[in-house]
Parts: sequence; C-alpha cells; structure tokens
Amino acid sequence: MKNIVVTGGSGKAGRAVCRHLVERGYTVLNVDMTASPDPVCPMLKVDLTDFGQVMDAMQWTGGKDHPFRQFRTPDAVVHLAAIPVPDTTPEELTFRTNIVSTYNVFDAALRAGVRRIVWASSETTLGLPFSPANPPAYAPVDEDHPMRPESAYSLSKDLSEEMARQMARWNPGTTFIGLRLSNVMEPQDYARFPGWQDTPRFREWNLWGYIDARDAAQAVRRSLHVDMEGADHFIIANANTVMTRDSADLMAEVYPGVELRGNVAGRATLLSIDKARRILGYVPEHDWSGPNG
Repeated sequence: MKNIVVTGGSGKAGRAVCRHLVERGYTVLNVDMTASPDPVCPMLKVDLTDFGQVMDAMQWTGGKDHPFRQFRTPDAVVHLAAIPVPDTTPEELTFRTNIVSTYNVFDAALRAGVRRIVWASSETTLGLPFSPANPPAYAPVDEDHPMRPESAYSLSKDLSEEMARQMARWNPGTTFIGLRLSNVMEPQDYARFPGWQDTPRFREWNLWGYIDARDAAQAVRRSLHVDMEGADHFIIANANTVMTRDSADLMAEVYPGVELRGNVAGRATLLSIDKARRILGYVPEHDWSGPNG
C-alpha cells in the first residue's frame, strides 16, 4: 500500500495528508485543479467532474524519468476533493459537483483495479448545524446517530456513503472507508480559539468539535492499512473540544434537554471517536491547548 492517489491534495486536509504520507515513504500523486501552496509531491491537474480525465489520472505514469514512471495502478485512492463546506456556492452546484466527482473517482478507481478507497465524508451528515432549535438526538454523537443532512453539501456526503456501500457490494473484496471529518484546523488556526471561550454558542453548531489536519492525516494512513472489507464510516475528531470549559457544562448550558450518554469527563469530545479508536487504531496526537497543538 505504497502508491497513493490523493484527490484534493492542495486543500487544507489534503496538504496534511500528502505531507504525512510522503514523510513516511509513500509515493503520492496529488490530483487537483490548483497547485498546493506546500507542494511535497507531483501534481496532476484534473477536473474530477470529467470521467475521462479521472480515468486517465488513475493510470497516469508520469512519463520518462518521472518518479511515477512505474506507477500504473495505485494501491489506494484517498478522495478528499470537493466543494468543502455549505453555503459557498449555489446548492445545486455544490451537490452536483460533489456527487459527480465522487462517483467518477469511485468508479474510475474500481475500473483501474484499485481495491481500497479512503474518502472524506463529513460530520454534517449527522444533522449539523446543531442549535437549540435543532439539537442532536444525544451526545456524544456517534455513528449510530440518525443521519440528518440539512444542506445540499451534507446531502451529497450522505448519498456518497450510500454510493460507497452499493459499490462495495458490487465489488466483493473492495474497501471503502468514509471519514466523517470534523472542522479541519491547522496549527495557525489555533490563534483564534481563545476568542471563542466567552461565547460558547459561537461553536454550538458542531458541538465544539474540530480535527487537527495532522490527525486527519493519521486517520487516513490508518485507514489505508486496517484489515477490513466492504464499506464503513467513522467520525474523526480530536479528543477534546475547542473550548476550555468542561463539555458536560457546555451541554447543560446550551442543550439542557439533550441526553448525555456515558461519562463525559473534562473537555472530552462530544463527537465520539470510540469507533475510530477501536477499529482503526486512531489516537489523536494534537490538542490545540497542549504542547503538541
């Protein structure tokens, strides 16, 4: 599992994934429309809504004297490319771009002989943005929480999870791992966190969750190697919230009617990562308020 195509490798999570893999000896191809500001691997400019371009990317060899010259079929594809958040483009465009590009990547990868696809689903499938008028069913939210997409963006991720399940069923022996990434943060983003501490409702929409881009990259790498077949999905967040207050106190203030399940100690995440810990071996290494932030 050493030759990896990463779509969207120029984005916030993508840059971290490419760097993480390259530093660990993987051969990586970044497939994107724009160049990375932190290039660590070759890039191929591809419009993922064009199936022919995606099919070519899956079998790209790079030409004479290129590091990909022996790279015919990737060992795996990491699909991160998408319109990344709601409300930045018209709803129809967001939905169409994300659904078509995901279908093209999944189908082209399978046609090229790829057996493992790791891809970015989203925490938004679970009902975000949460609010007192639209609270979670319970907390910490886990993978059994009802799927409640509230936008074209989250609907595109919800339906992509179903796409992965059906394509895995059509292709026995393949693996599709959907990572429901929380709000991706880079170290420079942590300078903003102190400004949120007096206004907990500013971050109520995702239960004060986040994912350090470096931990997102770790989750991707673990997903490349976990022993499983079929399609599954995992919430990927950091172990703690963006706040300095205890999580139970935040829930009592903002969501007093929501059931709090289990022992939520201190600043523990309210986006449960228990399943990712148990199956993927995922253990967050970066806390925004700690020495590894």
